[in-house]
Amino acid sequence: MKRFDSGTLIPGSTWRAEAETEAEVVRRAVENMKSLNGETEVRPEMVERIKERIVDLDNTGTARH
Repeated sequence: MKRFDSGTLIPGSTWRAEAETEAEVVRRAVENMKSLNGETEVRPEMVERIKERIVDLDNTGTARH
């Protein structure tokens, strides 16, 4: 399982995405940015910054870095 915590990129943000694959986590994060934050375009640089902050979760849901 993979997780992205938006607070690691946007201070104060508490939104998070969890999914089996990195691609699905990125898709959910981009969708969130567009629908909830009003972004019309998510640049490739932002996608890379999201990818850099995705962590693997162990069986207990704890992040492994």
